[in-house]
Amino acid sequence: MPNGETTTGQSDLRTRQQATLARLDKFSRVTDTAIRIPFTRIRLGLDPIIGLLPVVGDLIGLMLSLYVLLEAHRAGAGKRIKAHMVKNMLIETFGGMVPVVGDAFDIVYKANTRNTRLLREYLEQELNTEPQPRFPWMQLVVLVILLAILSSVIMLAW
Repeated sequence: MPNGETTTGQSDLRTRQQATLARLDKFSRVTDTAIRIPFTRIRLGLDPIIGLLPVVGDLIGLMLSLYVLLEAHRAGAGKRIKAHMVKNMLIETFGGMVPVVGDAFDIVYKANTRNTRLLREYLEQELNTEPQPRFPWMQLVVLVILLAILSSVIMLAW
């Protein structure tokens, strides 16, 4: 390939990466930090508000967080980064399910912001040297099955 095509391809990739990060920054702001509590430095978004609904709200928050994971996959994030993102999502979900303190935990932990930062760091350091991975259908199926089992257990316990 001539140098112009390689440079153009890298430029297009960088443009797509920047667009992805811009979308995730907006998403993270809406879900984690959109609203400032007056007279404090505390910021919260839709995720902790939705999380006020016992159990169901935290599961909805988890579903919303899957968007960041999907964008990370599309951007070519490696398995290690995506596993770290899933860990952050599960910590926030299960931490948010704890009665009383779970709602405060949701305000503090901010998994979407953490995951967006992880992807940004990954793209800045590693993406240009790794090939684009295939879509992890099996991992998605396993995640959906685990969520279904978790929902069933919670509904039975409730």
